[in-house]
Amino acid sequence: MTSIALAFLSAGIGAGLAIIGAGLGIGKLAAAAMDATGRQPAASGDIRTTMIIAAALIEGATLFALVVCILLAIKT
Repeated sequence: MTSIALAFLSAGIGAGLAIIGAGLGIGKLAAAAMDATGRQPAASGDIRTTMIIAAALIEGATLFALVVCILLAIKT
């Protein structure tokens, strides 16, 4: 295999892993937020705010990983 093919392969695998990791992270985050809201409904506003901030941080890290994968793929 050539180095270009390996770059495309690693970029695809990296992008897939980044998306899977983000999906799992946000899923666990939402499950924990729903559990916390069920236990203490009075704090739902604070829980929702914290959840949105954490989800944005996860999405930011995922976007960075995807940009690195795209740069790796087009650097031929």
